[in-house]
Amino acid sequence: MNEADGSYGLLSQTSTIAETRNERLQRHLPVFASLQWLRAGWRDLANRPAQSLAYGLGVFLVSVSLVWLLAYFGLDYILFPALAGFMIVAPVLAIGLYEKSRALEEGKSITLGRMVRSKPRAGAQVYFAGVMLCLLMLLWMRAAVLIYALFFGVKPFPGLDHIIELLLTQPIGWAMLFVGTLVGSLFASFAFAISVFSIPMLLDRSTDAMTAMGTSMALVWNNFIPMVVWGLILVALFGVSVATGLLGLIVIFPLLGHATWHSYRVVSRPEE
Repeated sequence: MNEADGSYGLLSQTSTIAETRNERLQRHLPVFASLQWLRAGWRDLANRPAQSLAYGLGVFLVSVSLVWLLAYFGLDYILFPALAGFMIVAPVLAIGLYEKSRALEEGKSITLGRMVRSKPRAGAQVYFAGVMLCLLMLLWMRAAVLIYALFFGVKPFPGLDHIIELLLTQPIGWAMLFVGTLVGSLFASFAFAISVFSIPMLLDRSTDAMTAMGTSMALVWNNFIPMVVWGLILVALFGVSVATGLLGLIVIFPLLGHATWHSYRVVSRPEE
């Protein structure tokens, strides 16, 4: 067969969704497998809870400090996008919690200092992945500002009190919420797909960031329904944290961090 006779599936063929799936990456998980991961995460949190809660307290203090700085420097107009963007970089912040779960899994003792100074087997690749996630968060924040400008024009931010009233009581506010939520969901879905397994993988294996992110996305796609449920649970529990003035992060962040490690162990296990 010469080159002219070959079909490359670009113009003459259309791939179906089934053709994008890989049987080797499908774990055939129950829809609510994430509840098992949460239970396992809670066991890790309850094992020497002071370490996990101290870690969560640190994340809470850093988050509150950043919120205060945004308000102090008059950047409150990016507060909501920044809170949403927190979920994009959260997997990197949780790496110490993955370290604790791995140590408990191996029957080893661990200290808070080791959690904070964890050494990923992938070395600097985890920081490269972290930079990419930070850039994605900045891109989302810029997109959020542009969406606001498209609906309300280039005018000074009216303040948190006024903007909340405007968003909830005016049709233009409802429209902006709809568009912002739609665009934000796209960013969040992409960030979730490339990071949910890649950051634990970079801690656990000697690989590069791009391979880890690509593998993470493939695993999410091939286990789509259970991972959608897991993503919704993450969003719901983060919403609880925000509703409590971020105080909920002290417990919820360690719980989700430990649970994410167990989801990685179940879904992203090395091929035999």
